[in-house]
Amino acid sequence: MHFEFSVDIDASPETVWNLLKDVERWPDMTASVDRVELLDESVALSSRARVFQPKLRPAIWTITAFEENKTFTWESRSPGVTTIAAHEITANPEGNVSVRLTLDQKGVLAPLMSLLVGRLARRYVTMEANGLKAKAETP
Repeated sequence: MHFEFSVDIDASPETVWNLLKDVERWPDMTASVDRVELLDESVALSSRARVFQPKLRPAIWTITAFEENKTFTWESRSPGVTTIAAHEITANPEGNVSVRLTLDQKGVLAPLMSLLVGRLARRYVTMEANGLKAKAETP
C-alpha cells in the first residue's frame, strides 16, 4: 500500500516544523491520534515513540531518517508488515510551505493489512495533514 497526501499551509517553515516534530502534542491537532509517548529524550534520528490511535493497536515508531526543519521518516514493525510514514516540509517562494505525508506498507502481510486498515490509514493521514494546517494557521 502506498498513500500520499499534500497540503499547502500559510505559515512559516519553522512554525510547521515545530508543530510536526512535537509528536506528543499531535492529539491536539488531530482526532486520528489519541496519545503519543516519546520513549527517548527528543525527536531525532533513532528516537522512538509509542503511538495510540483509535481502532488500531498501539505501535512503536522509530525515526529512520531525520533532517532538522525539513523531514523525518519513521517506521513501525509488526509480524509480516513494516509501515513507513514520511513527513516532508518544502518552503515555497511565497513564504508558505507545502507538507507532504506518505504512508507505505511492505512485507508479506502488507496486502492483507491494506485490505483491513487501508481506508482507515488513508483517512488518518488526511486528518493529520489537515489538522497540522489548521493548527499552524491559527494565530
